[in-house]
Amino acid sequence: MRLPIRLRLTLAFALAMAGVLAALSVLVYVRVGQALLSSVDQTLHAQAHEAVTHKPKERGIVDTDASAGPTLAQIVDRQGSPTRSTPATLVPLLDRRDAARAAAGATVRRTVTIRHYQGQWRVIAVPASRGKSAVVLARSLSARDDTLDRLLRELLIASPLALLVASLAGYALAAAALRPVELMRRRAAAITATSPTLLPVPRGGDEISRLATTLNDMLARLRASFEHERRFVADASHELRTPLALLRTELELALRRPRAPEELEAALRSAFDETVRLSRLADDLLLIARAEQGALPIRRRDVDAETLLTGVASRCRPRAAWLGRAVSTTETDAVLAADGDRLDQALSNLVENALAYGDGDVRLFATRRNGTVELHVADAGPGFPPSFLERAFDRFSRADEARGRGGAGLGLSIVGLIAEAHGGKAVAANLADGADVWLELPLRT
Repeated sequence: MRLPIRLRLTLAFALAMAGVLAALSVLVYVRVGQALLSSVDQTLHAQAHEAVTHKPKERGIVDTDASAGPTLAQIVDRQGSPTRSTPATLVPLLDRRDAARAAAGATVRRTVTIRHYQGQWRVIAVPASRGKSAVVLARSLSARDDTLDRLLRELLIASPLALLVASLAGYALAAAALRPVELMRRRAAAITATSPTLLPVPRGGDEISRLATTLNDMLARLRASFEHERRFVADASHELRTPLALLRTELELALRRPRAPEELEAALRSAFDETVRLSRLADDLLLIARAEQGALPIRRRDVDAETLLTGVASRCRPRAAWLGRAVSTTETDAVLAADGDRLDQALSNLVENALAYGDGDVRLFATRRNGTVELHVADAGPGFPPSFLERAFDRFSRADEARGRGGAGLGLSIVGLIAEAHGGKAVAANLADGADVWLELPLRT
């Protein structure tokens, strides 16, 4: 079982604080010990200087009034043999090497143990008669040791208490810092696909506040996506239900009573038309689903724009002639690196929309603009309602919201998806004498 984040943060903080307190305690202990030892050295050095400057025959080696504590003293020759000691029974305080160095002019400092005396002693030796003898003084370090022992006990008590207080403060700080996260977690647990609830955003503009803002933006996008999918399912169900209902009605009427061959043929033709409509709608829905999964296949090759426009126009002219209208193209030398079949499908959808909802002749032409090629389909009809232009390429979006003129509202949506799959875009606009819809695609380089 993993520990909660606040407890993990507290443990990490406690470990770091324990290391800091341990290092600080060691530093304090060492520095205090050095300071106390330095103080002893200064006292001994002052006493040694006093012993060198006064006449030993008049007084003892060390001025007892100025010693401020028990001090052992000796005068030794270069061989380390004492010539005078205080007290007289004092064993030699220096070995031969240190005695020679002190007599030669060096100041020797040592921490030693002395026979017949308890504890450690600090020894300092300075030259008394240069090259001949040295004055050696020793002072007990028991007072320093007692002070350090007392300091160690205080550190052993104060450091754990300080660590405990710091850990509790760290836990409280971690809990306070993570409280907004817990509030967001509880709120997030209550959010559903239809819930309008957003996560609370803490004040302060810190990382958690920015995280809450980012999550709220994500929730808004997800909610919009869910709503889009809900509308898609509802619209698809509606569009599928209508031809299925018509198909069922035609077949029921044909089977209700005996029919003449002409009536049966008419019923079958009507059923065939509705079946074709269902098949086209299913193909359109499949293409949209594949495009939204990023799997719309695009096989790029060199496509001559004039050949593409001419082919679409030729295929659509019979239907236009039946409506008493014409489809024309203009010459162009533009070449695209694109999927010709997909562009043919998109332009065919645009011409079908122009014939179904526009008026007058339909014009197909291509223009170059800023490194792109625009494939236009324009007519002389009434154009698009201004409110429709912003959503012209949305799925199931139609200018006639009452659905009174047929169509599933997927034609322009498929045009937009094909344009985007080629790295371009689809645009719809009203002209002074009609409507113009075009695909803006990258020019072949």
